[in-house]
Amino acid sequence: MLTRVSNLYTAEATATGGRAGTAKSTDGRLDLNLSVPAGMGGDDGPGTNPEQLFAAGYAACFQGALGVASRRAKITLSDDSTVTARVGLQKTGLAFALDVELEGHFPGLTGEQALALMHAAHEVCPYSVATRGNVDVRLSVR
Repeated sequence: MLTRVSNLYTAEATATGGRAGTAKSTDGRLDLNLSVPAGMGGDDGPGTNPEQLFAAGYAACFQGALGVASRRAKITLSDDSTVTARVGLQKTGLAFALDVELEGHFPGLTGEQALALMHAAHEVCPYSVATRGNVDVRLSVR
């Protein structure tokens, strides 16, 4: 049995109207219109979509995990390091699945150092832990 620990933080948001509706956080900091992309048969309206939200959240969380990994490895990341997350939506039979690529850009590091750091961050990032074994996540550096 898993040991239950206390949450450090809990986010709460409510969606109304599905992919063509709205999403709002209880604290009011997030208040978004949602639109269905044309590639999914939608009107490609001005709102965002769940895949963009997941990509933004994963990229930000992974960047934080890179901070942890770099401190552990005693490597200093430059202030202009970035993580780009690409989240694809796939149809698999009657279900849907996500496909993720995380691309890191780390000025001043060799490709080998950067990729090792990406792998270390992938072990501690909460999004990576949550998707492990369920979502194809590829790591790359540029």
